[in-house]
Amino acid sequence: MYQQMIFVNLATDDLDASKKFFTELGYTINPQFSDDTTASIPLSDTIVTLLHTREKYAVFTKKEIVDSKQSSEVLLALSAESREKVDEMVEKAVAAGGSVTGETQDHGFMYGRAFEDLDGHTWEVVWMDPAAVQG
Repeated sequence: MYQQMIFVNLATDDLDASKKFFTELGYTINPQFSDDTTASIPLSDTIVTLLHTREKYAVFTKKEIVDSKQSSEVLLALSAESREKVDEMVEKAVAAGGSVTGETQDHGFMYGRAFEDLDGHTWEVVWMDPAAVQG
């Protein structure tokens, strides 16, 4: 069965700092699709984020590139395998220079927290009880 992929393209002010941030979260840089203007970071088998310098990002759009520290462009949500993994990811993000944003969401069957990366992009990390998803 075909697995559709998503490629999340984001602008960054400091590509090297952003690469360091994401590797400190436990991800790797795919050198095959990276250069001095872009870092390809597989988040899973079907999700890849591509961090671009602002100049490179501008090649793909005629629109103004938002300052993601001032304006919201997108909320990115990633699943986690447990409540503890949610906390672990957010703690890693903070240790790497990110910041917690929003309130912890604890609905019993669903638990989530969010952080901002170095460029202000919001990443939500969410765990859902598999029994609740099935039922």
